[in-house]
Amino acid sequence: MSDSGRRYLNLDLGGKVAIVTGASSGIGRAVAEAMAEAGASLVLVGRDERRLQDGLDAVRARGVDAEPVAVELTADDAPATIVDAAIARFGRLDVLVNCAGIFEPQPFETQPLASFDRQMAINVRAPFALAQAALPHLRPGGAIVNMSSIAGYSGFPLSAAYCASKGAVELMTKALAAELGPMGVRVNCVAPGNIRTPMNRHQFEASPEYERSLEAQTPLGRIGETEDIAAAVVYLASPAAKFVNGASWLVDGGWNAA
Repeated sequence: MSDSGRRYLNLDLGGKVAIVTGASSGIGRAVAEAMAEAGASLVLVGRDERRLQDGLDAVRARGVDAEPVAVELTADDAPATIVDAAIARFGRLDVLVNCAGIFEPQPFETQPLASFDRQMAINVRAPFALAQAALPHLRPGGAIVNMSSIAGYSGFPLSAAYCASKGAVELMTKALAAELGPMGVRVNCVAPGNIRTPMNRHQFEASPEYERSLEAQTPLGRIGETEDIAAAVVYLASPAAKFVNGASWLVDGGWNAA
């Protein structure tokens, strides 16, 4: 094929089927909508059935089919339930995006071990288990995108458990990339910076000074939006990233570079 006939930026997900966890709000919802715009059929995973229905309507409005799955991700049967729903509805699975996560900031000295366990269960164990369940259907040619954080790169006060969980996601991603790459499955992660989401909206609303301080520490001078993260996920899931494996993509406005 001549150079003029090549597609150097193929972001088309038409014909692909993707699971997106945490799809009922925030980054997960934005990822689902962005992947729908790229043409993917979707399995939307969340706990809140009402919010999941809102996400379902938004995805279908973009002209693709979608299946909602309301589950508690930490349940032992959740991975099989999610993957079985994808195969039953669409007959295939191409992409897994692990967006669901929790953040429970507390002083290390008094943080209960139950809080540590919850964050590790949702942020690390659930993606591990779901990737395991999805793998037989992803290979060869599939992609997994995990959600990390700038907290996987840097330590923050009141966040020891969360930082530990996101550091684990970073190295789990690299280990899976090394192990699954020979099977034809790419594994990458996105590390968001300070992003405006429903989870942290109250912090911005309660303290304009808090928002201004974060903007001042970010070279691009603003708080990120969920669509900033969604665009990165679409790229990593798409044929355009066919030689990207084991990468962690910081989407933080330059926070980590400053």
